[in-house]
Amino acid sequence: MNSFAAVQGVTQGHLSGDTFIFPLRVFYEDTDAAGIVYYANYLKFIERARTEMLRAAGIDHSGIRETHGVLFVVRRCALDYRQPARLDDVLDIHTRIVAVKGASLEAEQIVMRDGKTLVHADLLLACMNEKGAPVRFPPNLRTALEALRQG
Repeated sequence: MNSFAAVQGVTQGHLSGDTFIFPLRVFYEDTDAAGIVYYANYLKFIERARTEMLRAAGIDHSGIRETHGVLFVVRRCALDYRQPARLDDVLDIHTRIVAVKGASLEAEQIVMRDGKTLVHADLLLACMNEKGAPVRFPPNLRTALEALRQG
């Protein structure tokens, strides 16, 4: 795993305390016929933000799979849709790790436009081996995740 400074140049977004903020523009492909973001696309948006947050901390999905034989899977995801995003909106996706447990972590993600919450997501991610069985986080991965959680 790399330090945040080592990968900053290729990572979109930035850390602000314990929150990673990922900017995203809504493209035509993200919307329905009315120009409103199709509800399922928010799952893609928050996935991108989580991936970039991990990358900013020096954790990349292919790297942890190759090095530790583990991967993250979404076990639970609850979304609360409050307001729609529209074509050409610039969104900020705020991601923070709420808790790091033995083989899982809890995360909160908020999709915002101009400081207003559009979508709120609570997630539970599990650490799994390549056979799909839950496994504890490797120590250095746990350390990196805890550092993100603490800001």
